[in-house]
Amino acid sequence: MEILCTRPGCTHPQNNFSDLDDPSKLKTVQQKYCTSCGMPLILAGRYLPSKLLGKGGFGAAFLAKDRFTPTMRLCVVKQFQPEGNLNAQALAIAQQLFEREAIILENLGSKHPQIPQLYAFFPLVVSNHITKEEEQFFYLVQELIDGEDLETELKRKGVFLENEIIEVLHEILLVLQFIHDNNCIHRDIKPSNIMRDKQGRLYLLDFGAVKQVTANAGNPQKRSTGIYSMGFAPPEQMQGSTVYPATDLYALATTCLNLLTGKPPEELYDSYNNCWNWKPYVTNISDGLASILDQLLLPSPSDRYQSASEVLQALHSSQYQGSSSSVKTSIQTSSNPSISSVPSQPSPAPISPSPTKSFSSVDLLIYSGFTGFEGAILILGLKKFLSAPGIVIGCMIMGGLIYLEYRRILDKKDLLIIGTLTLFLLIISLFFNILVLDSVSFLLISGLVTATGLIAVTSLFKLIYQLLSRIF
Repeated sequence: MEILCTRPGCTHPQNNFSDLDDPSKLKTVQQKYCTSCGMPLILAGRYLPSKLLGKGGFGAAFLAKDRFTPTMRLCVVKQFQPEGNLNAQALAIAQQLFEREAIILENLGSKHPQIPQLYAFFPLVVSNHITKEEEQFFYLVQELIDGEDLETELKRKGVFLENEIIEVLHEILLVLQFIHDNNCIHRDIKPSNIMRDKQGRLYLLDFGAVKQVTANAGNPQKRSTGIYSMGFAPPEQMQGSTVYPATDLYALATTCLNLLTGKPPEELYDSYNNCWNWKPYVTNISDGLASILDQLLLPSPSDRYQSASEVLQALHSSQYQGSSSSVKTSIQTSSNPSISSVPSQPSPAPISPSPTKSFSSVDLLIYSGFTGFEGAILILGLKKFLSAPGIVIGCMIMGGLIYLEYRRILDKKDLLIIGTLTLFLLIISLFFNILVLDSVSFLLISGLVTATGLIAVTSLFKLIYQLLSRIF
Protein backbone atom coordinates (compact mmCIF):
# COMPACT_ATOMS: atom_id res chain seq x y z
CA MET A 1 0.00 0.00 0.00
CA GLU A 2 1.23 3.48 -0.82
CA ILE A 3 1.16 6.16 1.89
CA LEU A 4 1.86 9.82 1.17
CA CYS A 5 4.12 11.86 3.42
CA THR A 6 2.42 15.08 4.55
CA ARG A 7 5.55 17.03 5.49
CA PRO A 8 5.71 20.21 3.34
CA GLY A 9 8.63 20.09 0.95
CA CYS A 10 9.37 16.38 1.31
CA THR A 11 11.40 15.40 -1.78
CA HIS A 12 10.04 11.85 -2.05
CA PRO A 13 6.61 11.74 -0.36
CA GLN A 14 5.52 8.37 -1.86
CA ASN A 15 6.12 5.42 0.45
CA ASN A 16 5.19 1.76 -0.17
CA PHE A 17 4.69 -0.86 2.55
CA SER A 18 3.68 -4.36 1.50
CA ASP A 19 2.55 -5.41 4.98
CA LEU A 20 -0.27 -2.82 4.83
CA ASP A 21 -1.78 -4.80 1.96
CA ASP A 22 -2.47 -7.66 4.38
CA PRO A 23 -5.94 -7.07 5.93
CA SER A 24 -4.98 -9.14 8.99
CA LYS A 25 -2.09 -6.79 9.79
CA LEU A 26 -3.50 -3.47 8.60
CA LYS A 27 -5.27 -2.53 11.85
CA THR A 28 -2.49 -3.61 14.19
CA VAL A 29 0.71 -2.60 12.37
CA GLN A 30 2.86 -0.05 14.18
CA GLN A 31 3.65 3.48 13.01
CA LYS A 32 5.35 3.88 9.64
CA TYR A 33 7.84 6.63 8.82
CA CYS A 34 8.73 8.40 5.58
CA THR A 35 11.84 6.83 4.07
CA SER A 36 12.93 10.26 2.85
CA CYS A 37 12.36 12.66 5.77
CA GLY A 38 11.30 10.49 8.72
CA MET A 39 7.82 12.04 9.05
CA PRO A 40 5.22 9.80 10.77
CA LEU A 41 2.87 8.56 8.05
CA ILE A 42 -0.11 7.01 9.89
CA LEU A 43 -1.70 10.19 11.23
CA ALA A 44 -3.14 9.91 14.74
CA GLY A 45 -2.32 6.21 14.42
CA ARG A 46 -5.27 5.59 12.09
CA TYR A 47 -5.42 7.81 8.97
CA LEU A 48 -3.48 6.71 5.87
CA PRO A 49 -2.99 9.60 3.36
CA SER A 50 -2.86 8.35 -0.22
CA LYS A 51 -3.32 11.37 -2.52
CA LEU A 52 -2.86 15.14 -2.49
CA LEU A 53 -6.23 16.73 -3.31
CA GLY A 54 -5.05 20.32 -3.41
CA LYS A 55 -3.51 23.26 -1.59
CA GLY A 56 -5.10 26.44 -0.31
CA GLY A 57 -4.11 29.55 1.58
CA PHE A 58 -3.92 27.83 4.95
CA GLY A 59 -3.11 24.24 4.17
CA ALA A 60 -3.09 21.13 2.06
CA ALA A 61 -5.84 18.53 1.71
CA PHE A 62 -5.22 14.79 1.33
CA LEU A 63 -7.42 11.85 0.49
CA ALA A 64 -6.99 9.27 3.25
CA LYS A 65 -8.35 5.97 4.57
CA ASP A 66 -9.41 5.35 8.15
CA ARG A 67 -7.94 1.97 9.02
CA PHE A 68 -10.06 1.66 12.17
CA THR A 69 -13.35 1.49 10.29
CA PRO A 70 -14.74 -1.77 8.84
CA THR A 71 -14.86 -0.47 5.27
CA MET A 72 -11.62 1.59 5.38
CA ARG A 73 -13.76 4.72 5.11
CA LEU A 74 -12.39 7.41 2.82
CA CYS A 75 -12.04 10.88 4.34
CA VAL A 76 -10.31 14.22 3.80
CA VAL A 77 -7.29 15.15 5.94
CA LYS A 78 -6.53 18.88 5.97
CA GLN A 79 -3.13 19.99 7.21
CA PHE A 80 -2.51 23.48 8.54
CA GLN A 81 0.19 24.73 6.18
CA PRO A 82 0.01 28.50 5.57
CA GLU A 83 1.58 29.90 2.42
CA GLY A 84 4.34 32.51 2.51
CA ASN A 85 6.52 33.78 5.33
CA LEU A 86 3.97 34.91 7.90
CA ASN A 87 4.92 36.92 10.95
CA ALA A 88 3.93 35.69 14.40
CA GLN A 89 0.67 37.67 14.46
CA ALA A 90 -0.44 36.53 10.98
CA LEU A 91 0.50 32.93 11.81
CA ALA A 92 -1.57 33.06 14.99
CA ILE A 93 -4.59 34.39 13.06
CA ALA A 94 -4.22 31.70 10.41
CA GLN A 95 -4.00 28.99 13.05
CA GLN A 96 -7.06 30.43 14.79
CA LEU A 97 -9.04 30.26 11.53
CA PHE A 98 -8.01 26.63 11.03
CA GLU A 99 -9.09 25.71 14.55
CA ARG A 100 -12.32 27.66 14.06
CA GLU A 101 -13.12 25.51 11.01
CA ALA A 102 -12.83 22.39 13.16
CA ILE A 103 -15.09 23.88 15.83
CA ILE A 104 -17.72 24.95 13.28
CA LEU A 105 -17.71 21.53 11.58
CA GLU A 106 -18.10 19.84 14.96
CA ASN A 107 -21.01 22.11 15.91
CA LEU A 108 -22.81 22.25 12.56
CA GLY A 109 -21.69 19.27 10.49
CA SER A 110 -23.46 16.72 12.66
CA LYS A 111 -26.69 18.74 12.56
CA HIS A 112 -27.06 19.43 8.85
CA PRO A 113 -26.80 16.89 6.02
CA GLN A 114 -25.21 19.38 3.58
CA ILE A 115 -22.26 20.35 5.78
CA PRO A 116 -19.36 17.87 6.05
CA GLN A 117 -18.93 16.14 9.41
CA LEU A 118 -15.80 16.48 11.53
CA TYR A 119 -14.07 13.19 12.40
CA ALA A 120 -10.95 14.39 14.22
CA PHE A 121 -8.75 17.40 15.05
CA PHE A 122 -5.26 16.86 16.43
CA PRO A 123 -1.68 18.26 16.53
CA LEU A 124 1.46 16.41 15.53
CA VAL A 125 4.88 17.36 16.98
CA VAL A 126 7.88 15.95 15.11
CA SER A 127 11.57 16.61 14.84
CA ASN A 128 12.96 18.18 11.68
CA HIS A 129 15.49 15.72 10.31
CA ILE A 130 17.70 18.56 9.03
CA THR A 131 17.53 21.27 11.71
CA LYS A 132 16.77 18.81 14.55
CA GLU A 133 14.23 21.33 15.87
CA GLU A 134 10.69 20.41 16.79
CA GLU A 135 7.95 21.23 14.30
CA GLN A 136 4.24 21.34 15.07
CA PHE A 137 1.54 20.47 12.57
CA PHE A 138 -2.24 20.58 12.94
CA TYR A 139 -4.64 18.22 11.18
CA LEU A 140 -8.39 18.27 10.61
CA VAL A 141 -10.18 15.14 9.38
CA GLN A 142 -13.60 15.52 7.80
CA GLU A 143 -16.19 13.68 5.75
CA LEU A 144 -15.33 13.12 2.08
CA ILE A 145 -17.93 14.48 -0.36
CA ASP A 146 -17.51 12.32 -3.45
CA GLY A 147 -18.28 14.55 -6.41
CA GLU A 148 -17.09 17.78 -8.02
CA ASP A 149 -17.34 21.42 -7.03
CA LEU A 150 -19.34 23.86 -9.14
CA GLU A 151 -16.21 25.58 -10.44
CA THR A 152 -15.09 22.27 -11.96
CA GLU A 153 -18.63 21.52 -13.17
CA LEU A 154 -18.77 24.89 -14.92
CA LYS A 155 -15.52 24.16 -16.76
CA ARG A 156 -16.74 20.69 -17.73
CA LYS A 157 -20.25 21.36 -19.01
CA GLY A 158 -20.47 25.08 -19.64
CA VAL A 159 -22.78 27.78 -18.31
CA PHE A 160 -25.75 26.91 -16.11
CA LEU A 161 -29.38 27.27 -17.23
CA GLU A 162 -31.89 29.25 -15.19
CA ASN A 163 -33.49 26.18 -13.64
CA GLU A 164 -30.03 24.98 -12.55
CA ILE A 165 -29.30 28.36 -10.94
CA ILE A 166 -32.62 28.23 -9.11
CA GLU A 167 -31.67 24.80 -7.77
CA VAL A 168 -28.31 26.11 -6.50
CA LEU A 169 -30.02 29.10 -4.90
CA HIS A 170 -32.63 26.95 -3.14
CA GLU A 171 -30.16 24.42 -1.81
CA ILE A 172 -27.50 26.84 -0.60
CA LEU A 173 -30.03 29.32 0.80
CA LEU A 174 -31.39 26.55 3.01
CA VAL A 175 -27.87 25.79 4.24
CA LEU A 176 -27.19 29.50 4.84
CA GLN A 177 -30.49 29.82 6.69
CA PHE A 178 -29.32 27.09 9.05
CA ILE A 179 -25.85 28.63 9.45
CA HIS A 180 -27.19 32.13 10.11
CA ASP A 181 -29.76 30.79 12.58
CA ASN A 182 -26.80 29.33 14.47
CA ASN A 183 -25.13 32.76 14.70
CA CYS A 184 -22.48 32.15 12.06
CA ILE A 185 -21.54 33.83 8.78
CA HIS A 186 -19.65 31.78 6.19
CA ARG A 187 -17.83 34.69 4.44
CA ASP A 188 -16.43 32.64 1.57
CA ILE A 189 -19.28 31.56 -0.72
CA LYS A 190 -17.97 30.78 -4.22
CA PRO A 191 -18.34 27.97 -6.80
CA SER A 192 -15.26 26.07 -5.61
CA ASN A 193 -16.75 25.88 -2.09
CA ILE A 194 -20.01 24.29 -3.28
CA MET A 195 -19.71 20.57 -3.98
CA ARG A 196 -22.22 18.35 -5.79
CA ASP A 197 -22.01 14.69 -4.83
CA LYS A 198 -22.75 11.83 -7.22
CA GLN A 199 -26.39 11.74 -6.07
CA GLY A 200 -26.83 15.41 -7.01
CA ARG A 201 -26.95 16.88 -3.50
CA LEU A 202 -25.11 20.18 -2.96
CA TYR A 203 -22.79 20.71 0.01
CA LEU A 204 -21.25 23.89 1.40
CA LEU A 205 -17.53 23.50 2.16
CA ASP A 206 -14.56 25.36 3.64
CA PHE A 207 -15.61 26.89 6.94
CA GLY A 208 -12.16 28.29 7.70
CA ALA A 209 -13.35 31.88 7.24
CA VAL A 210 -16.53 31.48 9.28
CA LYS A 211 -17.30 34.23 11.75
CA GLN A 212 -19.38 33.59 14.84
CA VAL A 213 -21.59 36.60 15.51
CA THR A 214 -23.11 38.23 18.52
CA ALA A 215 -26.60 39.72 18.62
CA ASN A 216 -26.64 43.37 19.59
CA ALA A 217 -30.12 44.84 19.73
CA GLY A 218 -31.29 42.25 17.24
CA ASN A 219 -28.58 43.19 14.74
CA PRO A 220 -26.09 40.32 14.28
CA GLN A 221 -22.74 41.68 13.21
CA LYS A 222 -19.00 41.16 13.48
CA ARG A 223 -15.94 43.01 12.34
CA SER A 224 -14.41 41.34 9.31
CA THR A 225 -10.79 40.35 8.90
CA GLY A 226 -9.06 40.49 5.52
CA ILE A 227 -10.17 36.98 4.59
CA TYR A 228 -12.24 36.86 1.40
CA SER A 229 -12.23 35.71 -2.22
CA MET A 230 -11.65 38.54 -4.66
CA GLY A 231 -14.65 39.22 -6.90
CA PHE A 232 -17.13 37.28 -4.79
CA ALA A 233 -16.96 39.31 -1.55
CA PRO A 234 -19.12 42.44 -1.10
CA PRO A 235 -17.70 45.93 -0.41
CA GLU A 236 -18.16 45.80 3.37
CA GLN A 237 -16.10 42.61 3.63
CA MET A 238 -13.27 43.84 1.39
CA GLN A 239 -13.10 47.05 3.46
CA GLY A 240 -12.74 45.06 6.68
CA SER A 241 -16.04 46.44 7.97
CA THR A 242 -18.94 44.71 9.69
CA VAL A 243 -20.26 41.56 8.03
CA TYR A 244 -23.88 40.39 8.05
CA PRO A 245 -26.01 37.51 6.72
CA ALA A 246 -26.49 39.78 3.68
CA THR A 247 -22.73 39.48 3.12
CA ASP A 248 -23.13 35.78 2.38
CA LEU A 249 -26.16 36.47 0.19
CA TYR A 250 -24.14 38.91 -1.96
CA ALA A 251 -21.43 36.28 -2.44
CA LEU A 252 -24.07 33.69 -3.39
CA ALA A 253 -25.41 36.09 -6.04
CA THR A 254 -21.94 36.65 -7.53
CA THR A 255 -21.54 32.86 -7.55
CA CYS A 256 -24.74 32.62 -9.60
CA LEU A 257 -23.47 35.26 -12.06
CA ASN A 258 -20.27 33.27 -12.54
CA LEU A 259 -22.27 30.09 -13.23
CA LEU A 260 -24.74 31.86 -15.53
CA THR A 261 -22.12 33.60 -17.68
CA GLY A 262 -18.98 31.49 -17.29
CA LYS A 263 -17.08 34.74 -16.61
CA PRO A 264 -15.29 35.75 -13.39
CA PRO A 265 -17.13 38.42 -11.38
CA GLU A 266 -14.39 40.97 -12.07
CA GLU A 267 -15.31 40.95 -15.78
CA LEU A 268 -18.99 41.54 -15.01
CA TYR A 269 -18.48 44.57 -12.77
CA ASP A 270 -18.29 48.01 -14.36
CA SER A 271 -15.90 49.84 -12.03
CA TYR A 272 -16.22 53.09 -14.01
CA ASN A 273 -19.98 53.33 -13.40
CA ASN A 274 -19.81 51.38 -10.13
CA CYS A 275 -22.45 48.84 -11.14
CA TRP A 276 -22.88 45.27 -12.30
CA ASN A 277 -23.20 44.69 -16.05
CA TRP A 278 -23.98 40.97 -16.36
CA LYS A 279 -27.25 40.79 -18.32
CA PRO A 280 -25.72 41.17 -21.83
CA TYR A 281 -23.95 37.86 -21.25
CA VAL A 282 -27.09 35.91 -20.30
CA THR A 283 -29.94 34.75 -22.53
CA ASN A 284 -33.37 33.44 -21.58
CA ILE A 285 -33.37 34.54 -17.96
CA SER A 286 -36.64 35.62 -16.39
CA ASP A 287 -37.17 39.11 -15.06
CA GLY A 288 -38.03 37.55 -11.72
CA LEU A 289 -34.67 35.87 -11.16
CA ALA A 290 -32.82 38.88 -12.56
CA SER A 291 -34.63 41.13 -10.07
CA ILE A 292 -33.67 38.87 -7.15
CA LEU A 293 -30.00 38.79 -8.19
CA ASP A 294 -29.92 42.56 -8.71
CA GLN A 295 -31.23 43.19 -5.19
CA LEU A 296 -28.74 40.73 -3.70
CA LEU A 297 -25.91 42.61 -5.46
CA LEU A 298 -26.69 46.09 -4.15
CA PRO A 299 -23.59 47.72 -2.60
CA SER A 300 -25.21 48.61 0.72
CA PRO A 301 -26.05 45.61 2.97
CA SER A 302 -29.20 47.36 4.23
CA ASP A 303 -30.62 47.51 0.67
CA ARG A 304 -30.24 43.77 0.03
CA TYR A 305 -32.45 40.97 1.26
CA GLN A 306 -31.71 40.67 4.96
CA SER A 307 -31.98 36.91 5.33
CA ALA A 308 -31.94 33.68 3.38
CA SER A 309 -35.62 33.30 4.31
CA GLU A 310 -36.52 36.49 2.46
CA VAL A 311 -34.80 35.29 -0.70
CA LEU A 312 -36.56 31.93 -0.44
CA GLN A 313 -39.87 33.75 -0.13
CA ALA A 314 -39.09 35.73 -3.28
CA LEU A 315 -38.29 32.51 -5.15
CA HIS A 316 -41.52 30.95 -3.86
CA SER A 317 -43.70 33.96 -4.66
CA SER A 318 -46.89 33.14 -6.53
CA GLN A 319 -45.79 34.94 -9.71
CA TYR A 320 -42.46 33.14 -9.95
CA GLN A 321 -43.21 29.44 -9.55
CA GLY A 322 -43.61 28.47 -13.18
CA SER A 323 -39.94 27.75 -13.87
CA SER A 324 -39.08 26.32 -10.47
CA SER A 325 -41.93 23.93 -9.65
CA SER A 326 -39.74 20.83 -9.52
CA VAL A 327 -37.25 22.53 -7.21
CA LYS A 328 -40.07 23.95 -5.11
CA THR A 329 -41.57 20.49 -4.66
CA SER A 330 -38.26 19.01 -3.55
CA ILE A 331 -37.83 21.76 -0.98
CA GLN A 332 -41.36 21.46 0.38
CA THR A 333 -41.09 17.69 0.76
CA SER A 334 -37.77 17.85 2.62
CA SER A 335 -38.00 15.85 5.82
CA ASN A 336 -34.81 17.18 7.40
CA PRO A 337 -35.83 18.47 10.86
CA SER A 338 -32.70 20.61 11.22
CA ILE A 339 -33.78 22.96 8.44
CA SER A 340 -36.23 25.48 9.76
CA SER A 341 -39.18 26.33 7.56
CA VAL A 342 -39.52 29.75 6.02
CA PRO A 343 -41.26 31.95 8.60
CA SER A 344 -44.49 33.67 7.72
CA GLN A 345 -43.57 37.30 7.40
CA PRO A 346 -44.46 39.99 4.87
CA SER A 347 -43.16 38.98 1.46
CA PRO A 348 -41.18 41.29 -0.76
CA ALA A 349 -43.03 42.97 -3.56
CA PRO A 350 -44.20 40.42 -6.15
CA ILE A 351 -41.85 40.00 -9.06
CA SER A 352 -43.00 39.64 -12.61
CA PRO A 353 -41.46 36.88 -14.67
CA SER A 354 -40.70 37.31 -18.30
CA PRO A 355 -43.17 35.58 -20.62
CA THR A 356 -40.57 33.04 -21.70
CA LYS A 357 -38.57 30.67 -19.53
CA SER A 358 -35.34 28.88 -20.31
CA PHE A 359 -35.73 25.43 -21.82
CA SER A 360 -33.97 22.42 -20.39
CA SER A 361 -32.05 20.12 -22.74
CA VAL A 362 -34.78 17.48 -22.50
CA ASP A 363 -37.50 20.04 -23.29
CA LEU A 364 -35.60 21.25 -26.36
CA LEU A 365 -35.30 17.73 -27.76
CA ILE A 366 -38.97 16.92 -27.05
CA TYR A 367 -40.20 20.13 -28.71
CA SER A 368 -37.83 19.68 -31.68
CA GLY A 369 -38.93 16.10 -32.29
CA PHE A 370 -42.63 16.92 -31.98
CA THR A 371 -42.36 19.94 -34.30
CA GLY A 372 -40.54 17.89 -36.95
CA PHE A 373 -43.08 15.04 -36.74
CA GLU A 374 -46.17 17.25 -36.91
CA GLY A 375 -44.66 19.59 -39.51
CA ALA A 376 -43.81 16.80 -41.93
CA ILE A 377 -47.29 15.25 -41.65
CA LEU A 378 -49.02 18.62 -42.08
CA ILE A 379 -46.99 19.75 -45.07
CA LEU A 380 -47.06 16.39 -46.91
CA GLY A 381 -50.67 15.68 -45.97
CA LEU A 382 -52.05 19.04 -47.07
CA LYS A 383 -49.94 19.00 -50.22
CA LYS A 384 -51.81 15.85 -51.33
CA PHE A 385 -55.10 17.74 -51.40
CA LEU A 386 -54.16 21.41 -51.91
CA SER A 387 -50.98 21.15 -54.02
CA ALA A 388 -48.73 24.23 -53.60
CA PRO A 389 -51.15 26.16 -51.30
CA GLY A 390 -51.08 23.13 -49.00
CA ILE A 391 -47.36 23.56 -48.44
CA VAL A 392 -47.84 27.23 -47.55
CA ILE A 393 -50.70 26.43 -45.16
CA GLY A 394 -48.67 23.61 -43.59
CA CYS A 395 -45.67 25.90 -43.07
CA MET A 396 -47.88 28.57 -41.50
CA ILE A 397 -49.38 26.05 -39.10
CA MET A 398 -45.91 24.75 -38.28
CA GLY A 399 -44.69 28.32 -37.59
CA GLY A 400 -47.66 28.90 -35.31
CA LEU A 401 -46.87 25.65 -33.51
CA ILE A 402 -43.28 26.76 -32.89
CA TYR A 403 -44.50 30.13 -31.56
CA LEU A 404 -46.96 28.47 -29.15
CA GLU A 405 -44.19 26.18 -27.90
CA TYR A 406 -41.78 29.08 -27.46
CA ARG A 407 -44.32 31.05 -25.45
CA ARG A 408 -45.02 27.91 -23.40
CA ILE A 409 -48.71 28.17 -24.31
CA LEU A 410 -48.41 24.53 -25.33
CA ASP A 411 -47.02 22.29 -22.61
CA LYS A 412 -45.72 18.73 -22.98
CA LYS A 413 -49.14 17.28 -22.11
CA ASP A 414 -50.64 19.36 -24.92
CA LEU A 415 -48.10 17.90 -27.34
CA LEU A 416 -49.21 14.40 -26.33
CA ILE A 417 -52.87 15.30 -26.97
CA ILE A 418 -52.09 16.83 -30.39
CA GLY A 419 -49.96 13.86 -31.40
CA THR A 420 -52.71 11.44 -30.34
CA LEU A 421 -55.30 13.41 -32.36
CA THR A 422 -53.01 13.31 -35.41
CA LEU A 423 -52.73 9.52 -35.23
CA PHE A 424 -56.49 9.28 -34.68
CA LEU A 425 -57.19 11.36 -37.82
CA LEU A 426 -54.86 9.15 -39.86
CA ILE A 427 -56.69 6.04 -38.67
CA ILE A 428 -60.05 7.66 -39.50
CA SER A 429 -58.76 8.53 -42.97
CA LEU A 430 -57.99 4.85 -43.51
CA PHE A 431 -61.41 3.79 -42.25
CA PHE A 432 -63.24 6.13 -44.65
CA ASN A 433 -60.83 5.44 -47.53
CA ILE A 434 -59.65 9.05 -47.61
CA LEU A 435 -56.09 7.77 -47.57
CA VAL A 436 -54.68 4.35 -48.37
CA LEU A 437 -52.33 2.41 -46.11
CA ASP A 438 -49.27 3.26 -48.22
CA SER A 439 -49.97 6.99 -47.91
CA VAL A 440 -50.44 6.77 -44.13
CA SER A 441 -47.22 4.76 -43.78
CA PHE A 442 -45.38 7.31 -45.91
CA LEU A 443 -46.64 10.17 -43.72
CA LEU A 444 -45.66 8.40 -40.48
CA ILE A 445 -42.22 7.45 -41.75
CA SER A 446 -41.62 10.96 -43.07
CA GLY A 447 -42.69 12.44 -39.73
CA LEU A 448 -40.36 10.16 -37.77
CA VAL A 449 -37.42 10.84 -40.10
CA THR A 450 -37.99 14.59 -39.91
CA ALA A 451 -38.32 14.44 -36.11
CA THR A 452 -35.07 12.51 -35.80
CA GLY A 453 -33.27 14.95 -38.09
CA LEU A 454 -34.53 17.99 -36.19
CA ILE A 455 -33.46 16.46 -32.86
CA ALA A 456 -29.98 15.83 -34.29
CA VAL A 457 -29.70 19.40 -35.62
CA THR A 458 -30.90 20.85 -32.30
CA SER A 459 -28.38 18.75 -30.35
CA LEU A 460 -25.58 19.89 -32.69
CA PHE A 461 -26.44 23.57 -32.32
CA LYS A 462 -26.69 23.22 -28.53
CA LEU A 463 -23.25 21.60 -28.43
CA ILE A 464 -21.78 24.38 -30.61
CA TYR A 465 -23.39 27.00 -28.34
CA GLN A 466 -21.89 25.43 -25.21
CA LEU A 467 -18.44 25.26 -26.82
CA LEU A 468 -18.61 28.90 -27.86
CA SER A 469 -19.83 29.87 -24.37
CA ARG A 470 -16.74 28.27 -22.85
CA ILE A 471 -14.43 30.09 -25.27
CA PHE A 472 -16.01 33.54 -25.01
